[in-house]
Amino acid sequence: MPLPDHTTTSIAHPARQAALEWLLNRINYERTSWIPYQERQLKLDRMRQLLTRLGQPEASLKIIHVAGTKGKGSTSAMISAMLTAAGYRTGFFSSPHLEQIEERFAVDGQPCSADEFVTLVDRVRSEVLAMDTEAAAEGDPAGGPTYFEITTAIALLHFVERQADAAVLEVGLGGRLDSTNVCLPVVSVITSISFDHMRQLGNTLSAIAREKAGIIKPGVPVISGVTADEPRAVVATIAREHGCRILQLGRDFQFHYHGARSFANGAAENAAAESASFDFRNNLAGQELALDHLELAMRGPHQAANAAVALAAVSELRHQGWCISTEAMRQGLALAKMPGRVEIIPGNPTIVLDTAHNPASARALIESLAELPPASRRTLIVSISHDKDVPAVVRELAHPFERIIVTKYQENPRAVSAEKLLELFRAAFASASERSPSAEDVSRATQPHPLPARAPELILCPTPVEALQHAMQTSREGELVCITGSFFLAAELRPLVLSVTAW
Repeated sequence: MPLPDHTTTSIAHPARQAALEWLLNRINYERTSWIPYQERQLKLDRMRQLLTRLGQPEASLKIIHVAGTKGKGSTSAMISAMLTAAGYRTGFFSSPHLEQIEERFAVDGQPCSADEFVTLVDRVRSEVLAMDTEAAAEGDPAGGPTYFEITTAIALLHFVERQADAAVLEVGLGGRLDSTNVCLPVVSVITSISFDHMRQLGNTLSAIAREKAGIIKPGVPVISGVTADEPRAVVATIAREHGCRILQLGRDFQFHYHGARSFANGAAENAAAESASFDFRNNLAGQELALDHLELAMRGPHQAANAAVALAAVSELRHQGWCISTEAMRQGLALAKMPGRVEIIPGNPTIVLDTAHNPASARALIESLAELPPASRRTLIVSISHDKDVPAVVRELAHPFERIIVTKYQENPRAVSAEKLLELFRAAFASASERSPSAEDVSRATQPHPLPARAPELILCPTPVEALQHAMQTSREGELVCITGSFFLAAELRPLVLSVTAW
């Protein structure tokens, strides 16, 4: 049986539900406990064959291809928003979605309609079934196209049919073997590289970098937001081997983050209305650009780094002859948002929804929370996938909360059990209490939201709904509730959070 999609649209649209059920019955590595990343399962030849059967929609699109361990979704959204502000009709393929599958296929920030989705699925279905038959006849154990390959093809078809001037494609996993890697882009972007998906991509930053840099194509300019020395060198080497010009963060372009504006009365409920700002410099000959006090709809130092990479990519497009004004750049960054990226939902309590799911993104979330005004109490609701570095994510999220509610998301088999997660948090605080304060602890103690004086209250709620209900029913005046640890947890709780006033 297919897993449910987070939407009520399917109830009122039976054709959409039928199309969705067919798609969800395909091999879907987003919803399995084991994610392969080998040529045997992920065949770019299979993706190329599907696109050839569909008329090669990718060949007519000007594509910006974006990979990275973290930040690739936000960076892609920022590039898309700047291009839209400049007057270019822009497609944006993203994954995973939080509530509706149509979110993956957006043009100028608007997801495709349910009717368009049904038509697109009908377009690809016959070709997919023909490929299934061929794979079976040849004894190919990998079978026909997967869920992600089909959604990639749907996105490209949609962008062509909507006559998009540009298409921003976010890599799903890795880069080299990702189904989006059949495109020939006008610019390749790599946002950052840190530890994630080690079983698939490798146990060193160099190995992960090689997989991410697999999107680099001969002669296509590369924008790199990679700052750690080891993976940075790998990306630069591969770019040179492919004869690519490369623009690197810290060498060719820089940013300075100013943070969020001060709050008028220090109230947490005003946090959603505040924006952050940063300065950007591109000093590459022929692309010089200086922009000060750029407003960011998505807050946090990590989002300023993502925005700098997005600006460098747009600067490269301007160098190629695209007409993109600095005003369009400003407007796009001020408007670009993605759900679940330090998404502040005002109320009492204030709720922060985030999809941080690896140590680097968890650390970035904590830095962003430090910008928010003081709360009477800070509560964490958390669930994490077992294919992540769970102990490391736990260590990052173990502060600065006075209350931690562990749970297990329900609609995917990849979740760590709530019981195991509770033990990992207990172990993290026990370990911290037994050792001398580290330099990191001392640094954190000087931040606006230091480590709690004692270990937080740990609570186990079997399901996310129960966790949210408990947090809401026991909240204090002026409390902040942060929900994080996984895309899947955010997907389950976001619709409820947005309707929380009805409780």
